[in-house]
Amino acid sequence: MTAAAIRAALRPYPASAAAALLAAALAVVALAGEPGLVAAAGAFLAAVTTALAIVDARTHRLPDRLLLVGVAGAGALLLLAATTTGAWADLGRALLAALACLVGYLLLKLAHPAGLGLGDVKLGGLLGLWLGWFGWAHVLSGAFAAFLLGGFFAVVLLLTRRAGRTTAIAFGPWMILGAAVATVLAVAAPQIRA
Repeated sequence: MTAAAIRAALRPYPASAAAALLAAALAVVALAGEPGLVAAAGAFLAAVTTALAIVDARTHRLPDRLLLVGVAGAGALLLLAATTTGAWADLGRALLAALACLVGYLLLKLAHPAGLGLGDVKLGGLLGLWLGWFGWAHVLSGAFAAFLLGGFFAVVLLLTRRAGRTTAIAFGPWMILGAAVATVLAVAAPQIRA
């Protein structure tokens, strides 16, 4: 997807919505006593995933450009956080979680090619990186919440006859919402880390 196509997909949405989400993510993480660089990574990721959710909902595509920006930015900030705080175990777990999510979503893609796109697979890796910093329980809760919320939405569409069994539904926004739910849980229950 070209930069012009990404801008066109984002155009109808006010920048204030992204700024509000960014501020909310920063506040939630910062209030929980996370290091400033982790809070910055959360805020950065909130901004990138907001753009990704909007683009995916409109076009059913998750552009590599935005995904790479998300991985590079969040990864660099988490690396700096580990460097300054000595949280190398958290960084190692985050990297393992990114790989596990990438492989897990790839296996789902291979098992049912029409169900997920490669963008969803890559997004899974990005979200795994973020949630892995907080612990395996949060990685699993993020993935579970994504499927639960996306499935509920699909059922509502089917029941209201706004979609059929073969209707394509963008899964990226539900993955992002699931990760947001897991992030709130991670902040609310910081003792659940490992």
